Amino acid sequence: MDEETSTQDSREPSRDFLEEINYPEPGIINLEMIKSAYLEEGQRGEMRRLHQLEPVVLERIKTLSLEFKNILRIDHLWVLPNLTKLCLNCNKIEVIEHIGMLTSLKELNLSFNYITKIENLETLVNLEVLSLFGNHITKIENLETLEKLVILSIGNNLIDKFDGIERLRFVSSLKVLNLEGNPIAKLPDFPLSQYVTAILPQLNYYEYVFIKDEMREAAQKRFYRELREIEGKQEKEILGRETEAREHAEAERLASSFVEHLDGHQLYESMWRDDKDGKVLMLIGAQAQELTEEYEKDVHELTQSIYKLGLARFSERDEEVKDFMGSLQDGQQQLQSLGQQEIDEFLQHRDKAFEEATMTLRQLEKCEENSAEHFQHCEEMDKINEQFEDRLHEMWHSLMAQELHLHEAVEESTLNFERRISRLMSSFVEEAQLYFLQLREVCQHFAHNMTEAVSRFISHKLALQDLDNVPQELRKCIDDREAILKLVSDMKATHISRIEEREDRMANRSKEFIDNLIQKRAKEEKERHRAKILEINSFMEMMTKAMTNLPEEIHQEVLMEQR
Repeated sequence: MDEETSTQDSREPSRDFLEEINYPEPGIINLEMIKSAYLEEGQRGEMRRLHQLEPVVLERIKTLSLEFKNILRIDHLWVLPNLTKLCLNCNKIEVIEHIGMLTSLKELNLSFNYITKIENLETLVNLEVLSLFGNHITKIENLETLEKLVILSIGNNLIDKFDGIERLRFVSSLKVLNLEGNPIAKLPDFPLSQYVTAILPQLNYYEYVFIKDEMREAAQKRFYRELREIEGKQEKEILGRETEAREHAEAERLASSFVEHLDGHQLYESMWRDDKDGKVLMLIGAQAQELTEEYEKDVHELTQSIYKLGLARFSERDEEVKDFMGSLQDGQQQLQSLGQQEIDEFLQHRDKAFEEATMTLRQLEKCEENSAEHFQHCEEMDKINEQFEDRLHEMWHSLMAQELHLHEAVEESTLNFERRISRLMSSFVEEAQLYFLQLREVCQHFAHNMTEAVSRFISHKLALQDLDNVPQELRKCIDDREAILKLVSDMKATHISRIEEREDRMANRSKEFIDNLIQKRAKEEKERHRAKILEINSFMEMMTKAMTNLPEEIHQEVLMEQR
């Protein structure tokens, strides 16, 4: 027992150990902390010095380690859109938050914190490694969307229920799982490793031990009943998900085509909804029923025409949008490559200039002030500075010219795209309006036929002196033809108002679609352009500052060497 405890202690740092570490003041992740961690990462010696001279371009940071920083809350990570590895282990984090935008993340380490719930990871669709070892988590949940997850370490938590383990069957990429140290792993007479091996067929390792075929077969025999029950539930859920996904995709497609609720009899049914006058007219019986059947057929044919038109025009618009976005992306990537080439060439010049400047400054440190040698080295240093500044400004002008050219090209392309998409949308709306005009004509024709049918019904009852069989709601029409016309007119007004509401909705939404699309594109371009200008100027300032500080750095190095 003592040996087991000793082994466990050597494997896992205790909370007492973590508390004894000289933590900084508790805090929240901020921009300064991110930049500091980036500048302090792994390099040594001259590589470290050169690394710290590099401008901190947040978009290029791929790895960030913030261990033992006494972090209480996660924040500001949205500035690192291309981050692939994030280490936040050994802190005091209680909630997983503000990381949903890190969609490029592949590795996330949140071990040895105070997290109680697995949450806010749904959008990390590229995550491959997740470590939550040594937290206060009580349940396995919210991991099903991590379709690329390979390794999950969630040992030494407070998980005391089996619920949730079976949900990992939906993570088909999962190969390695660790649940050691949880209460469910310590239950007597219940082999957790066998249970996990039985119900998660995709696993290759449990607690980092390879699962052999004979081990899996034995486990599936041991938990045969549980496995059959889980498989049955999973099959039903998969079918339900597929149906729901199809329905959602179809609803999205119809909404984007502006013809949702026009694929069936929805418009016709809405015309009769709350139509009290029409329902009174329907009381005449078989004649009204025949007319409404013909009416419904005509309305359905026209709504189907609108529906098919919307889908066809949606495909045209979708292709136009894809072509536009693709051309923008190609242009940005092309100029990004040119800009990166410009920067790489400058960095080569910078390294050479810094090397020459370092040698010259060291010579200056050795020679006497105001000596001929001193003046000679000063002149050399002035020349190096002048050449460096000229090359730096040359690069700045080139990068700015490229960025301004791209910005103007994007604005012009957006304007041309707006014209094209507006023409497509106008053409669609105009064609659809012709069908809506026919719908109103059908409605008027139905109203005319209904007027005649009701008049004949009343006349027939009068001729037979069968007034007792005239519905109570229609008796006011016996001696007043105007009452019939008013009922029909009010019915027609209700039906036409439903048609016009649907027509207006289509026209308004098509306009909103264009406005929202162009506004979104303009906003994205404005933010991109502003960020790029700031990045270029920040790079300039960083390089200028690095050259300015170089004499003092060399002076301090020489002093340190002399000690």
